[in-house]
Amino acid sequence: MARAGTNREVEIKLSVTGAAVGRRLLRQAGFRVSRRRVFEDNLIFDTPRLTLRRGGRLLRLRQVNEAGTLTFKGPAIPGKHKDREELELDGVDPHTAQAILSRLGFRPAFRYQKYRTEFRAPGGPGVATLDETPIGVFLELEGSPQWIDRTARKLGFTEADYITASYGRLYFEWCRREHVRPAHMVFPGR
Repeated sequence: MARAGTNREVEIKLSVTGAAVGRRLLRQAGFRVSRRRVFEDNLIFDTPRLTLRRGGRLLRLRQVNEAGTLTFKGPAIPGKHKDREELELDGVDPHTAQAILSRLGFRPAFRYQKYRTEFRAPGGPGVATLDETPIGVFLELEGSPQWIDRTARKLGFTEADYITASYGRLYFEWCRREHVRPAHMVFPGR
């Protein structure tokens, strides 16, 4: 989700030991649920030669219930926060979008799933999400760099805790650590 009035996404992830811990930290910092927990199914598309990945770009089709969001993300600017261009189309039919992408030469390259709950602090300019994934639970802070740093400190984290890697990269690192053959980051039975 790009910052209001821009096509820039500035964010970090923070690893937490569980969803209950994440919810407690957010509540203690004054955050309240702004969007209830939903299941997200995400497909990353690329060319057969992985041209987008090699260029640091991403083309994602996210499905929540029957609604789809098509997202393009540009290369990240190096720094302590992940900062990159983000363009989104909400309310697309996921089946039609996938057919269009296929006809343009894009193929599903990676699939990942998560349960996401969105939180906001009253009057606050940023958003915090609680992401429950097959490889762990993460808080994601998105907003201005100053808001992110201030909020992370308020939650008890330091810059050393900042994660700017994508869920795809985190999954492949997890597979390497756990000696699991990489496939897709999905929940069993989903």
